[in-house]
Amino acid sequence: MPRGTPRRPPSIEDEDSRLFRESIGAVRPLARKPEAPPARRAPPAPHPAQFERDEAAVRDELLDSAIDPAIHEVGEELLYLREGHSPQLLKRLRRGVFSVEDEIDLHQMDGRSARAVLDAFLADCQRRGVRCVRIVHGKGLRSGSAGPVLKRMTDRVLRRRGDVLAFASARPAQGGTGATVVLLRSKR
Repeated sequence: MPRGTPRRPPSIEDEDSRLFRESIGAVRPLARKPEAPPARRAPPAPHPAQFERDEAAVRDELLDSAIDPAIHEVGEELLYLREGHSPQLLKRLRRGVFSVEDEIDLHQMDGRSARAVLDAFLADCQRRGVRCVRIVHGKGLRSGSAGPVLKRMTDRVLRRRGDVLAFASARPAQGGTGATVVLLRSKR
């Protein structure tokens, strides 16, 4: 047979056909044209019902709660700009333009220990060439009648240091009036 000529299937003997039918049992022929499935209506557009309920619950909770934002921002804001520097420097510091490169947390320290730790931290930052730091001193909520001891000590120490160009209370996301962001003089 030449190449490319299709082969004919081998013929099926009557005996083979009978044996095949016996082995598979009774069959029913398929309909020639299958019926089309019934048309489905388009599903409704999704509606974020649970999301709306959650949003309403949050709104109601905020309106009904006794949260006073003043409670979270206790104390006065610390601000300082060394004489001879542009007020724009302080404005940029308050806006968070400078990236905080290091930080220290003075919580749970007494005034004397905190001052020693703060002095050592600032000296180390100056030696390493760190330009912007955050000092977490707290808001003094548990200081009682003494007021915010660590906050006042931080203010005094920073104003007396020659390497401090400016400082301001941190932005709310960085600790608000419980932390101070400090801009240090760059190493020469």
